[in-house]
Amino acid sequence: MADEANRTAFVELQGRMIETTAKLKQVVNQMRMKEGEKKRAYLTLEELKQVPEDANTYKTIGKLFVLEPKSVLVNEQEQKLRDSDNAISSLSTTKEILDKQLGEIEINIRELLQQDPSLAQQIMNMAVM
Repeated sequence: MADEANRTAFVELQGRMIETTAKLKQVVNQMRMKEGEKKRAYLTLEELKQVPEDANTYKTIGKLFVLEPKSVLVNEQEQKLRDSDNAISSLSTTKEILDKQLGEIEINIRELLQQDPSLAQQIMNMAVM
């Protein structure tokens, strides 16, 4: 009876671990994308700062180029930079939470396997087949 309960608990913990790991990978990928957006916005902003105020500047919309004042383009890039920073900050917090949850799940699995060595043996036998 206890053996079945331990097996059920292990399966549940394993499912939570897989789910948490998938969420963590998704957050890391989102952070990587936001870092790229931030870098592009920063580089674009640096290039715009070198352009004279009276120069013609254009904004791309798909394949279309629209004449825009330099100040509008600078404001847009600064906003993208702020938005990326905020998103990265939020995602970092989420990543820390998920890392903590993953650590707790790993500890729970270790404790469960230490409590029931026969469960560990059963799992090893299932993995070999």
